[in-house]
Amino acid sequence: MSNPPAPLPHYVYASPEMVERHAKKTKEGFYDLLDAEVYWKDRYFWLDERGYTLRPRYHPKWKPSWIGTKRKPVFCEDSISILGPREMDATRQSDGRLVFMKSAKNHTTEIEIAQYLSEQHHSENHCVPIFEVLEDPYDPRYSLLVMPYLRPFNDPEFGTIGEFMEFVRQTLEGLAFLHEHRVAHRDIGAANVMMDGRALYPEGHHPVRLNYSPDAVHEIRPLSRSSCGVRYYFIDFGLSTRFKEGESSLVLGRAGRDKQIPELSSDVPYDAYQADVFALGNLYYKEFVSKYHGLELIQPLIDMMKWPNPAQRPSARSAKGIFDSMYSHMDELQLRWRLRSRKESAPERVVYDTVAVAKEGIYQLKKLIS
Repeated sequence: MSNPPAPLPHYVYASPEMVERHAKKTKEGFYDLLDAEVYWKDRYFWLDERGYTLRPRYHPKWKPSWIGTKRKPVFCEDSISILGPREMDATRQSDGRLVFMKSAKNHTTEIEIAQYLSEQHHSENHCVPIFEVLEDPYDPRYSLLVMPYLRPFNDPEFGTIGEFMEFVRQTLEGLAFLHEHRVAHRDIGAANVMMDGRALYPEGHHPVRLNYSPDAVHEIRPLSRSSCGVRYYFIDFGLSTRFKEGESSLVLGRAGRDKQIPELSSDVPYDAYQADVFALGNLYYKEFVSKYHGLELIQPLIDMMKWPNPAQRPSARSAKGIFDSMYSHMDELQLRWRLRSRKESAPERVVYDTVAVAKEGIYQLKKLIS
């Protein structure tokens, strides 16, 4: 016999007055599907036939699960809408894996480049895999790209210097691989680097409300990256360029997330690979070095990647080699030390450093015993 489900925590239940208020808001359409969600409701059964199940909210006969109960809608999974248009999470029926779907225009380079990179099976390939491309039966101008579900690379936050260094290693490796396959990303920024965080959440998490359990009831805490490891990926090749063998890598255009790349121009050609190197170095600076103490060792590499003169910047592969040399001079204790926020007050620093020292002591004791 299976065990009965665990009782729900008290905070999911509303007072009689709140229940009445929620029922009124539901009747008035407050929780109705957004226009962008109707797109997915219309494709629910078609996707189901192809082996993908959308969340209950998108079933054509969906009825809000909190109606007739005392539960607050916020703690009912089917009250949670999507964050962006033409993007959706789903469950692959064959293995229960969470996947991500994106509607993309046909006859554009995005699909062609994404598929080409996905076909390159190599440990250094950090481009998001494409599981399948489904032709949209309702709009022949579009297809659905089916990919693994990924989280933002910085959610949850990094905990140690070593975790940051692993991020740098993987992303430099991935950019070098990309360039060696004659593809310039041209849109590198925080939103376009993500991670497979499944190892951090062994029991899973909600695909939209990221820090909650799949049923959206319990707030959950992740494991540390240091203890289980994650893999980082470049996503979104909508602005990318794939060059032919022997073709010049000079391009035009100011599009892309990083507007600080000095050579961007619609009139004067610039090297797309060199611009990518700047953008990745700038990401390291904006997302880490400017926010945390203790990363001075990698500052010289970032400075090289961000040289105003593009010709002076190292290639992605050379930058990876410089990084490897820097990494080889770091000891294990330094890598395990916590990332210290630049916003931390002196009292906070004392407390957090004390905790870090205690953790290091426990680590060394376990190591000694084992």
